[in-house]
Amino acid sequence: MSRDRLSVVVTRRLPEAVETRLSELFDVRLREDDAQMTREELVEAVKTADVLVPTITDQIDAGLIARAGERLKLIANYGAGVDHIDVSTARQRGVLVCNTPGVLTDDTADMTMALILAVTRRIPEGLAVMQKGDWAGWAPTAFLGGRISGRRLGILGMGRIGQAVARRAAAFGMQVHYHNRKRVHPDTEEALEATYWESLDQMVARMDVISINCPSTPSTFHLMNARRLKLMKPSAVIVNTSRGEVIDENALTRMLRAGEIAGAGLDVYEHGTNINPRLRAQNNVVLLPHMGSATLEGRIEMGEKVIINIKTFEDGHRPPDQVLPSML
Repeated sequence: MSRDRLSVVVTRRLPEAVETRLSELFDVRLREDDAQMTREELVEAVKTADVLVPTITDQIDAGLIARAGERLKLIANYGAGVDHIDVSTARQRGVLVCNTPGVLTDDTADMTMALILAVTRRIPEGLAVMQKGDWAGWAPTAFLGGRISGRRLGILGMGRIGQAVARRAAAFGMQVHYHNRKRVHPDTEEALEATYWESLDQMVARMDVISINCPSTPSTFHLMNARRLKLMKPSAVIVNTSRGEVIDENALTRMLRAGEIAGAGLDVYEHGTNINPRLRAQNNVVLLPHMGSATLEGRIEMGEKVIINIKTFEDGHRPPDQVLPSML
């Protein structure tokens, strides 16, 4: 391959269409399997590449960036969240960071509604009975869930995804409420028919469903801590398709086991794949393996954004999705 082309290292397997296009444009090193890169492999990548294409499973911290070679000039993250990347250190080293925002909004909002329905209508319990072959037939009082129409939904984080959840929830007849770092524009609020709560505590205490849709920042770590979870009504449920560490998972598990919260739907977890076995054992909990953004269309669009960011950088311009420390 020509040495004039940018050297690009991709840390995980990507959809075939994305890998093919990357190979056409750049001197790219792809993964042969989908195993997560070891620390040693990441060190080798940042030492030798012009561009690194990591995912959320790669910790691109200050220590790793410090070992980067002179060639590394761009970290083109495959994903919107960049809390796994030390953006400030990268900038100090002259390495640009970019991401893929906005692509997965609808996919994640769809999954949020799926979790709300799954928890309130007890779908996994019904599936389990059918898979075991234990169904004895219809009965008037079997698997009674709750109707979501008319319920109050409290959205924590009214960015792109939060607003997409609000539109879907309204179509299901839910009453939309929200708490956000900044109140959204009055026109947006009116269009969504959403009620703003300055006090998160007051909102949490009055909602039937809480949806976590805020990013992971130091200020959102354990935002739903034990004290705040205890404010929820015993009949309320909580769903999270954002970042696991926003909820104190141990506190949530204790309250679910004690019947102090009616249910939970989780697609993300505080400690990654290390999920509390007591949480997994609860029949009022729906757990998914971080599937919120898992659509083929979304994954290909993410790849297209990565390619545009790299190509724009190669052409001497600022990548359209550059992330700055001040944005975090």
